[in-house]
Amino acid sequence: MGNARIALFCALLARHARGVFLLRIEDTDRERCETRYTEAIEDDLRWLGLDWQEGPRVGGAHVPYVQSERTAIYQEYFERLETDGLIYPCFCSTQELALSRKAQINAGQPPRYAGTCAALTQEQIRAKLAQGELPTLRFRVPRGKQVEFDDLVRGPQQFASNDIGDFIIRRADGTAAFFFSNALDDALMGVTHVLRGEDHLTNTPRQILLLHALRLAVPHYGHLSLIVGADSAPLSKRHGSRSVRELRDSGYFAAAVVNYLARLGHHYDIDALLDLDALAAGFHTDKLGRSPVRFDPVQLQHWQQEAIAHASADALWRWMGEEVHALVPEPLQQDFIDAVRPNIGLPPHALLWARIIYHDPLELSLTARGVIEQTGRPFFERAQHALEQHPQDFKALAQTLKAATGANGKALYQPLRAALTGELDGPEMVRLLPLMGAERARNRLEAALIIKR
Repeated sequence: MGNARIALFCALLARHARGVFLLRIEDTDRERCETRYTEAIEDDLRWLGLDWQEGPRVGGAHVPYVQSERTAIYQEYFERLETDGLIYPCFCSTQELALSRKAQINAGQPPRYAGTCAALTQEQIRAKLAQGELPTLRFRVPRGKQVEFDDLVRGPQQFASNDIGDFIIRRADGTAAFFFSNALDDALMGVTHVLRGEDHLTNTPRQILLLHALRLAVPHYGHLSLIVGADSAPLSKRHGSRSVRELRDSGYFAAAVVNYLARLGHHYDIDALLDLDALAAGFHTDKLGRSPVRFDPVQLQHWQQEAIAHASADALWRWMGEEVHALVPEPLQQDFIDAVRPNIGLPPHALLWARIIYHDPLELSLTARGVIEQTGRPFFERAQHALEQHPQDFKALAQTLKAATGANGKALYQPLRAALTGELDGPEMVRLLPLMGAERARNRLEAALIIKR
């Protein structure tokens, strides 16, 4: 959800500015990257309607857009930095770095690389290489500088280079690290604006230093607030969060997910379901908040209801699924959709009402059974007579029954709904009665007469 929100904001910003939304696959971490993840990202973006104008399967002026295919490009710029004396090999082990970090923290110092390998001689480097040690490459951070930039979300930012420490730009396996490949590709691909999570805020001064060293353009950065759960902890499945694929598979409309995410940390003056063009027209970085935003499943469901309300009948029918199609008679398809639309949130809800209306014997909820038991036989006997007079008109049926029994309000409508649907709430009975038909309704009222009291 967090990644989808960032992608959405990038796409909206590009569309608002009539620019290009670029997709790049950053797969240089061989242990964490698989083709199936790339395919899932592309599928999710397409489902959300976030089509990229430049990137994989689309092309553009800066191919390739998969970082694992850009190794030669990265090597060229490693060599430029080496020529300028701005990088050096580091042979420190993970254990050594962890001990150094722990010592700095215990001493109350900000954890950063101590520069252990910064002054190695060429002879020392050759000796370590001869022993089979594989070094990383570190960028020499200049001392005594202030790195400043105007964040699109958080305003002016300032970082002291002395607090950063020399950082890795190439891993020991020869692959480019995020700091390097991400910044370099942004510059080479002409990226002008970058929106990303606030967890990248401290990465930005490192990347600015790199781009300055390579004499490349620096994009405008904006760091978005993170999504948290109700307990203010980072969003996870225990907060009810699900992946975009899981939401799609469970029956959420893309419009619902997009409209919900667009309002997570961004203010819109219009509180209505909007398409991507309208969302883009109202999008502006000045409207992005700085505080963490809370994931609210109730709000997501609200936008799902809005999407259902605005969906075409054909789209809604396809969405309901084959089990519903098998139950609902074709001539009554539109009437069924009109009846249940306000009371469903996911396809299983539509299936529930299709079964309630068209499948017998009817299953009664415990609360519905309790209402029927308390109401008594005379009410349902008179209900049968009223049904004979008004087999398709629930409103007239209820008025006739009211006159015959004196029942009114809840005492009138709840027992009828309980006997006819097995539930105490749901779609309007005015719409449901014609769908289930007089014979089925008669049988259900007959069944209510024989429930044990």
